[in-house]
This record gives sequence, C-alpha cells and structure tokens, in this order.
Amino acid sequence: MLNRIVLIGRLVRDPELRYTPNGVATATFTLAVDRPFVNQKGERETDFIDIVTWRKLAEVCASHLGKGRLVAVDGRLQIRSYETSEGQRRRVAEVVAQDVRFLDSPDRGREALGGGQLSREGSFEAGGTDEDIPF
Repeated sequence: MLNRIVLIGRLVRDPELRYTPNGVATATFTLAVDRPFVNQKGERETDFIDIVTWRKLAEVCASHLGKGRLVAVDGRLQIRSYETSEGQRRRVAEVVAQDVRFLDSPDRGREALGGGQLSREGSFEAGGTDEDIPF
C-alpha cells in the first residue's frame, strides 16, 4: 500500500506549536495550494490543506516558518475522527508531514502577500569571491 502526498504552497498563517502531555512537540499550519487548472470563469482555485508536524520537525517549522512562506511538504494523508462536546462524530483529513522544505527566504514569503519592508538584520549576505573558497 502507498499513502504519499507531495505539496507545494504558501502558509496561510504562522504555525501553531503545542506539546502533548508527554512533552512531544507538534506544530500545525494550513497550506494554500493552487489547483493546476482554471475554473469556468478563468480563475485559479486554491485548496487549503491542514498540515501536522511532530517532534524536532515541529519545532523547526514553528521557529523558522511564518505566514506567506513557500514550502514543499512530503507526507501522508491521515483521516482522524473525534467526538464534539455535543456528542457528534467528526472526521478530519490532514497531511502528516515527514519532510518540510523551505523554498524561499523569510522576506520573500511576506512580500508575496503584499507585506511591507522587513528588517534585514540577521540575514545572511554572501561576501567575497569564488577565489576565497579553499577548493
């Protein structure tokens, strides 16, 4: 059997980091993924897909990702059911990520959403030339 999903999209909001009672980190976020075709009105529709990460990956995503960031997610589809406080059974489809790749810089993600200028403090800027490399 095979259950594998690969998605590329932008975060709709900052990841939410929580810890289980046993201290295991989990982070959730929603990914906006454009469909590969346009509808009858000529518009491209978007799917909003819930992503769940665990352990170290959850902590890395929570500390390095934010709204608007472009990421690739490799994971599996999980259908989970729960009971509401009113006693109704609900089912939720979510992707449990095994790998998350950051496809842009933090500044580019916010610019894609129309954000303003961001501070460049702490960003990496390459200096020197190729001749400085010792190989």
